[in-house]
This record gives sequence, structure tokens and C-alpha cells, in this order.
Amino acid sequence: METALEPIYAQVLARNPGETEFHQAVREVFESLGPVLRKHSHYADAAVLQRICEPERQIIFRVPWVDDAGRVQINRGFRVEFNSALGPFKGGLRFHPSVYLGIVKFLGFEQVFKNSLTGMPIGGAKGGSDFDPHGRSDGEIMRFCQSFMTELFRHIGEYTDVPAGDIGVGGREIGYLFGQYKRITNRYESGVLTGKGIAWGGSLVRTEATGMGTVLFAEQMLATKGMSFDGQQVSVSGSGNVAIYAIAKAQALGANVVACSDSSGYVVDDKGIDVALLREVKEQRRARVSEYAELRDSATFVPAGKGSIWDVPVTVALPCATQNELTEANARTLVGNGLVALAEGANMPLTGKAIALLQQAGVLFAPGKAANAGGVATSALEMQQNASRDSWSFTYTESRLASIMRGIHDRCQETAEEYGQPGNYVVGANIAGFTKVADAMIALGVI
Repeated sequence: METALEPIYAQVLARNPGETEFHQAVREVFESLGPVLRKHSHYADAAVLQRICEPERQIIFRVPWVDDAGRVQINRGFRVEFNSALGPFKGGLRFHPSVYLGIVKFLGFEQVFKNSLTGMPIGGAKGGSDFDPHGRSDGEIMRFCQSFMTELFRHIGEYTDVPAGDIGVGGREIGYLFGQYKRITNRYESGVLTGKGIAWGGSLVRTEATGMGTVLFAEQMLATKGMSFDGQQVSVSGSGNVAIYAIAKAQALGANVVACSDSSGYVVDDKGIDVALLREVKEQRRARVSEYAELRDSATFVPAGKGSIWDVPVTVALPCATQNELTEANARTLVGNGLVALAEGANMPLTGKAIALLQQAGVLFAPGKAANAGGVATSALEMQQNASRDSWSFTYTESRLASIMRGIHDRCQETAEEYGQPGNYVVGANIAGFTKVADAMIALGVI
């Protein structure tokens, strides 16, 4: 890290104690910004770095709700509105027991740069709750979502803050949240949430966008080395929305996706993951991937603790589960097995040491703020359609997504070359994302 950045980073640590994921996200960006400060000292003069690490607003609230047994339950809700220099706050909601302020701040900080890279006029935010939807009935989830929105509604709006889904928040949850917003405000304000159902203001391709976009970015990276997905052996961690559509898109481009996972373990399927069966198991049965292996003769299930999905030999890896899931030891195994490229479908799924090891080994590496930006980009396209009371075809929306992902790739590549580190997508993404937001912050004054 540049010497001039060390006291600023120390201040971040002191002001945000115990928030290790947020510290990690800030450090990862700061380690790329030395060349920027040497070339453009006005960013330091205007205290842009200090301001960009401090959210504009942090909201924490109580979420009381009643379970099916009539017992009152209490969860904690969060919304961190991080930076609106480029447009209204935009970022997902995560419902998971691991959620606390540090997780939400790390995700919101990443979202600022991710949204900047899309080229769309959206700022960065994130939110969620420590509520666990797993094993809950539809009625319990509805009552929780209604209570959550009863507080959140006063902080959001199509020109203020536009939440979407994330882990634990899919179409069902967005429906309940939007219904409560509509009930409280007496307004059919479609643009206040994205990830909505197609019949009531949603966008085609939004469901597929994050996973599909990750593969499209990886495809562009491979092309720089004269390669494609055709014939690649691929592993995809996770088995939720992002992972499922990453698998589907990689297969459509000719890859053999041989492994996927969830918190219970992972499956290896040498014949290639059957996406239709995986969707049935995860989205309809809401079961574990072990059930996929029980229904598929060619698949083997490995329980958690008995190994890692990253032990499976592949040429392309797509971590699409959660933060810090891939360690330095995992990265060493992947490199030893012939890994060529890795793109982050999740937010910060690799530790810093794992990233360094891959880069030293010459593996093509795409950070999440660039590779998985397709989801929020398509959310912004959904906002466009809502604003114009329009609806676009799947083919047209997919072509817009593909164009955006090519643009992000090229922007990262060109910026890395401009700052003397060709092929370093981490540096390219961080600098390109930062400079656009920083310039806007300076233009708007000290606010």
C-alpha cells in the first residue's frame, strides 16, 4: 500500500472496529490506488479517499415478526447508503444469519465501484438482515418482509435508493417487500425495487444476469489469450441463482461444468451438471445438493469438511457462493491442477493471499466488482423500463447486458495498461471504478 494511504487506512480501522470484511474490501482497493495519487494529487487534497470510505448514511433497525407458532421473533435490519455521487443508491438486500454491519458495509463499498464500472447512473448501497429464510414457511417469510419494509420504506424511493435481491432474497421476497411498500405508500412505484416478477414490472434477463455476466466477462478474458469456454473443465461454487445461471451460460458456450456446491458440501458430475435437475432440487424442493447426487447416477456428493470443491481439477473456476470461500491453500491446489482463469461471481469470494497467488501464477483473474456487475447493470436496465413504462424482449435485454460486460472488461483492461500493469484486472477495476466516482464527488463539492 502507498505510504500516503496508510494513515487513511488506519483511520478506517479505528473508526470501524471489528468489521473485518469491510477492512479487507477497503485495503484491496487502496492497494491499487498508489499510481492514481501520484498522477492526480487533487484526490488527496480534496480528502476524497476519506469521504469515499465513510457511508453517507447507515441505518439499523429492529424487525419484529410473529412465527407460525405465534411466537414473537426479533431480527435486526440494515441499510447502508454508501455513495450517491453518480446517481440514486443501488444495491441488494441479503437475508442470512451472518449479516451484521461489517458485512453490509463491505458489500456497499464494493457496490460503489461495481456500479461505477457499469457506466450506468447509479450510486452504491447494500442492506439486509440476520433473518434466515431457510426452513421458514411462506407465511413467516411474508410477515418478516412486511415488518422489514415497514421501516425500510421511509428510506427508499426510485430517485433516492433502489434495493434489489441478494443471498436469501429472491423473487418471492421481492414480491412481499414490494407489496408492503405499495400498501404503505399507496403508490405503484415500480422503480423502487428491482428483481421484480415479469408480470409486475420486472425485467427479462434480470434473474440470469449476474451468473451470465460473470461468464461473459470470463469469456472476454479468455479471448485475450486466444481461448474460449469451448472444451474447458469448469467448477462453480454455490447452487443458488448466480451459480445456476453461470453453469447454464458456461455450458451454452461449450464448457463442461463438473462441480457445484452448497453449505452442506459439493457434487462432482463428470457428465456435466444437469441444470434442470439442479434447479428442481434447489428452487422447487429447496433441498441440498446431496439430493442432486441421489437423483443423478453420474454424480458424487462430498460432505462439507471432507474436502473442497476447489480440489476438483478444472481449467476455469467461478466462485459464486459467498465472501472468503476460496483460501490461499485452495488457490494453490487449483493452480497445481492447471487452472487458467477465475472470475468472481460472488462478492469478494477470494482472500487477499489467494488473489496474490493466482496473479503470481499468471492465472487470469477477474474481481467481483467487475465480473459480477451484470446483475446490477440489468437492475439499472429494469429501472429504465420502469421509468418509461416499457418492457423489452429477452434478446434485446441480453444484448444490452453483453455490451455492458464487454465495456466493463475493456475499461478494466485499458485502465490497467494506462497505469503500467497490463492484464491486472484488479488494478484496472479499482482505478476505473474509483476515478469516475471521485471525479463526481469533487464536482459536487464537499457534501
